[in-house]
Amino acid sequence: MLLDFGKANLLSKALQQPERVRQALNKIRTDGLFTTLDAIFDKLDSPLALGYCNVGVVVEGTSAECGFAIGTRVVSNGRHAEFVVVPANLCAAVPATVSDDAAAFTVLAAIGLQGIRLAEPTIGEAVAVIGLGPIGLITVQLLRANGCRVLAIDYDSSRLSLARRFGAEIVDLAGGEDPILAARGFSRGRGIDAALICASTKSSEPVHQAALMCRKRGRIVLVGVTGLELSRADFYEKELTFQVSCSYGPGRYDASYEEKGRDYPVGFVRWTEQRNFEAVLDMMADGRLDVTPLITHRFALERAAEAYDVLAAATASMGIMLEYSGPDSAGLMERTVALPAAASNGPTEPRISVIGAGNYAGRVLIPAIKAAGAKLQALASNSGVTSVHLGRKFGFETATTDTDRLLDGTHSNVVVIATRHDSHARLTVRALNAGKHVFVEKPLAITSSELADIDAAYRSAASREAQPLLMVGFNRRFAPFVQDMKRLLGTLALPKAFVVTVNAGEIDAEHWTQDSAAGGGRIIGEACHFVDLLRFLAASPIREAQVTAMGKADGVAVRGDKVSFTLGFVDGSFGTVHYLANGHKAFPKERVEVFCAGRILQLDNFRSLRAWGWPGFRGRRSWRQDKGQRACMEQFVNAVRNGGAAPIPYEEIEEVSRWTIRIADDATR
Repeated sequence: MLLDFGKANLLSKALQQPERVRQALNKIRTDGLFTTLDAIFDKLDSPLALGYCNVGVVVEGTSAECGFAIGTRVVSNGRHAEFVVVPANLCAAVPATVSDDAAAFTVLAAIGLQGIRLAEPTIGEAVAVIGLGPIGLITVQLLRANGCRVLAIDYDSSRLSLARRFGAEIVDLAGGEDPILAARGFSRGRGIDAALICASTKSSEPVHQAALMCRKRGRIVLVGVTGLELSRADFYEKELTFQVSCSYGPGRYDASYEEKGRDYPVGFVRWTEQRNFEAVLDMMADGRLDVTPLITHRFALERAAEAYDVLAAATASMGIMLEYSGPDSAGLMERTVALPAAASNGPTEPRISVIGAGNYAGRVLIPAIKAAGAKLQALASNSGVTSVHLGRKFGFETATTDTDRLLDGTHSNVVVIATRHDSHARLTVRALNAGKHVFVEKPLAITSSELADIDAAYRSAASREAQPLLMVGFNRRFAPFVQDMKRLLGTLALPKAFVVTVNAGEIDAEHWTQDSAAGGGRIIGEACHFVDLLRFLAASPIREAQVTAMGKADGVAVRGDKVSFTLGFVDGSFGTVHYLANGHKAFPKERVEVFCAGRILQLDNFRSLRAWGWPGFRGRRSWRQDKGQRACMEQFVNAVRNGGAAPIPYEEIEEVSRWTIRIADDATR
């Protein structure tokens, strides 16, 4: 599916993703055509590591944390690569009697096993398996091991032969056999008890056929991918049950289980995805599951592109094995890779290393650094694929997963931190202690104690002769239209009233930014921009903050992303920020209004600035949205290059961070 999608043209991609097209149209209305196109093409340019079935040996990881000793042979759902980093709950130890070839099928087999568990077959039941790819043929064997009678249905004669070898009766669709009549005879006229659909097709016909084959109150489980135009009559008259199976089992897509390692109690959830892996391996070990006949091709890793060509071609294939050269290959343990760096277009100083290669870093921060003419030294990330791709694209000298070496080394004198929020403070302190200039993407910290640690490190660094600069990516104050507002407001020595409306949009509750420990929540992670923006426009210290958060709805707590807070400033100005995640996507995302001395300014989504009552200024419009990211980075790079002061005084950075944390705390009480 991914290979076909990747080779499709833009029109075909759009037709396959109508929801993404609607999102793009909404973004065009709010952010403008050029900003939307930049985001789309950047997304299409991002690499996606393929694969999710492998077997290898644990080379790093503490037994107390992961449960596997170094040297343990394990299966995992990691990508196709020499080294993969996988959460412990997505691994399982391989029994000594199971070969590497067989073990590599474990994750695929767990997909079939989960479908079977949902169908809940009992000994002696008649079950149809529709579609005999690798998962379908494995499902046939697992059902036979469960004591079921199996009817296997496909167009491919070689796959049907394997199904017969595994103990199933077969229906050859290419030979004109009728699956409905075959199922009637196979079930002794009663109708089959259950059907597992392991086919991949856009047609809804497999579901229709499964419904016609089933007995009254039969069960249908979709393991593969089909059309879902269901006939009410098919299901109503027989009271059939239809369910879509999700991957390998309970725990899949649950961040608490997969990423944080919180296992479900076995007394309540007997079969998790990891325990499904173990069950599959046990059946391989005692011979009840034989996957070796499914292997049709083998390729060395160096010929992986040929393997993907076979997968995408019409050539008959099932199990395509990628074989790796092993841990003794020269340089395999090296975590830093030299890249063919492009020559810098500007001065070679400062020398910048970037930690974090996510979407924002690749689309906004790194291009801004490049545009500022700085030397791109090293790019570090947890994913080697991402850092190498972006490193080559923008001309970094090296790509690495060794953050410690980057921070401790002397090759770069500037560190840009663009990682998840919970690591910002720790990395900032380390970089300051190493005497490096630091640009940290907002927020600076997510707790008061982290902010105190940064303050101590900064003041210690400030006492040195070569004082490092500390900058936070509060880019809104550098936006061209905000600079216009600042210039106009500077002519009025009167208190001002600000109203900021942020149509933030919903983010899934499971997203890491919603996690108070990982992201700090959206007030700390995003609303900090607007605390800084008001502090900049008011040009006066914050004196107080009043916070109102949306209350419970029908007894259910509302997430802390629907908040209104008002800042009071020393000069008598005040500003209210409505940060709301419950609005419509077509409405502008950010609006800033200023009232002062009988005059009004209104900034809409950083694309238009309107003015009322300002002599000689009626407003401005732009075809391209500009939130000030490039100007923000350019001023920081120039300050490092020329030995100047930080573009944002440290006292303001600390003040904004402190008040933002306080606002977030008040909003969650």
